[in-house]
Amino acid sequence: MSIAVAQPRCAAYDVTANAVAHAEAVRAADARVVVFPEMSLTGYQLDAPPVFPDDERLAPIVAACAETGTLALVGAPVPGPHIGILAVTGDGARVAYGKVYLHSSEAVHFVPGEPAAIDVDGWRLGLAVCRDTGIPEHAARTLALGIDGYVAGVVHADHEAEVHGERARRVAADHGVWVATAAFAGPTGGGFDRTSGRSGIWSADGELVDETSAAPDEIARAVFTT
Repeated sequence: MSIAVAQPRCAAYDVTANAVAHAEAVRAADARVVVFPEMSLTGYQLDAPPVFPDDERLAPIVAACAETGTLALVGAPVPGPHIGILAVTGDGARVAYGKVYLHSSEAVHFVPGEPAAIDVDGWRLGLAVCRDTGIPEHAARTLALGIDGYVAGVVHADHEAEVHGERARRVAADHGVWVATAAFAGPTGGGFDRTSGRSGIWSADGELVDETSAAPDEIARAVFTT
C-alpha cells in the first residue's frame, strides 16, 4: 500500500486556504494514503473552532481524493471537542480519531479520545496525534486493535526533529509495524514560530525509508509491504 506524509504550509485559522494546500498535496503525493500534521487545517491554534465533517470548506480535499483515489488523514480540531483526525475520501469526511494524551494546555480546550484504527485495502492503520507517540502505552493499546501500521500527525519545534525517528524506531522495535509521521514545517501558531519538518516513514524493522527536509510543502513516500 502506498503512503505519503505531507507538510503543507499553513495559514493560521484559515481552513479555506489550508484545505486548498491539502488538496494540492494529495494530488502531488500520488499515494493511496496521505497523512497530514496535527491540526494541519487550522494550525496549532488551541482556540480554533471545531471543523465538522460536513464543512463545505473541505470540498477541495474531497475533490482531490475523488480524483486520485486517496484517503487523506487530516489534522483538525473536531467535534467532541477533540484534537482529531478527519478521514477524507472522495465520498466525504468523517471523524476518525481524537488525541488520547493531551498536554495540560490542550486539556483546557479539548477532551481525550480513545485508541482507534482505520482499514485501508486490507491494511489496518492505528492512528495517533503528537504526544500520543511519546507514550508507549498508546502504541500498545492501539496494537491491541490489530494494526499493521502506526500513523501520526505531529507538531514539534525545530530543535526536536530527532524525536520523530526515536519514537518511530521504538514503536517498530516494540511492535513490528510500519510507522509514518507527518510533522509541521514552518510557523503554525501556539508558540511554534519554527517547526521541525522532517516528516518520515519507517519500516517495520525500524529503518528510515523516506524523509522530508525542514522546508514546507515537501512530501515523503513509501510502499508498505508485509
